[in-house]
Amino acid sequence: MVVNGTHPSDWPAVAAWAAACPDRIIPSYGVHPWELPRAPSHWPELLQQQLDQQPAAVGETGLDRWKEGLPWDGQVEAFRLHLEFAAARNRPVSIHCLRAWGACAEQLEQGPVPACGVLLHSYGGSAEMADRLAKCGAYFSFCGAFAHPRYARIQAVFKQLPLDRILMETDAPDQLPPGEWRRYSLKDESGRTANHPANIGAVYAFFAKLRALALPVLQAQVAENFNRLFGPIHSAAR
Repeated sequence: MVVNGTHPSDWPAVAAWAAACPDRIIPSYGVHPWELPRAPSHWPELLQQQLDQQPAAVGETGLDRWKEGLPWDGQVEAFRLHLEFAAARNRPVSIHCLRAWGACAEQLEQGPVPACGVLLHSYGGSAEMADRLAKCGAYFSFCGAFAHPRYARIQAVFKQLPLDRILMETDAPDQLPPGEWRRYSLKDESGRTANHPANIGAVYAFFAKLRALALPVLQAQVAENFNRLFGPIHSAAR
């Protein structure tokens, strides 16, 4: 599994988990756009140091024009820095994008981007935008929340995407699957129900049904896609 850090304050915990479970966890370090306003001014230097301490992916990073009150200023510059750091090391990038797909595509088209590719986390854009992003080396991740009927538009998009660019995710502790697809749950610090990483099985089951695929066929394809995207990290770890 890939575990994302979103702010310098949580990178040490991600690093510790990855060190404790090197055969199960790939760490990823970045500054999420929601966390950018409170990140220290020297976060780029900190991020480069963190990326050079152990083989890791880059992110979660990205662009967000959806979250109310979130400043746009600085987001593009921060996103470009993440892409530059990833391209220099050929590490995959985990990208968050909400209501900023045009700007995201422009940055990927301008480059640099890592040769191995980038991951569009919980992809919610159009099929047409996916074609544009795929030319930049993008993979598209499907999360359990998309099993809800209210995401019928996104389900229709994923029915059209090429299978060799599909990945699965839970986004735990966020984006709970709908009740009928939820196998496990946790409680967060406030006592609210949170998503559990073990729900990844339900994500696979729903997507296999969506695309009318035998589950083993989907599992094999996603494993191939995952290894293609995250392979450089395994190579760096040797």
